[in-house]
Amino acid sequence: RSGRSRRVDGFLAHVLQHRRNHDTFGLYRIDVTQHPDVATKFKVGTVPTLLVVENRQVKARSQQPRGARELAHLLQPWLH
Repeated sequence: RSGRSRRVDGFLAHVLQHRRNHDTFGLYRIDVTQHPDVATKFKVGTVPTLLVVENRQVKARSQQPRGARELAHLLQPWLH
């Protein structure tokens, strides 16, 4: 739980609080030091990395997001 990861949590919370359907999907936080197999499977080399996984495929990725706008743009297809 690095400072950067906590900052991205704040960005994500800001984006999700303004969306009606934010409770229609799961949000999972993975500690890559405890689960390196997951990091390898999804090719996570930089922390924090946000992935959108749909039907077992990565549909979107953001490494070290820099703000709520960037996340809102990334998540726009899934949020209403």
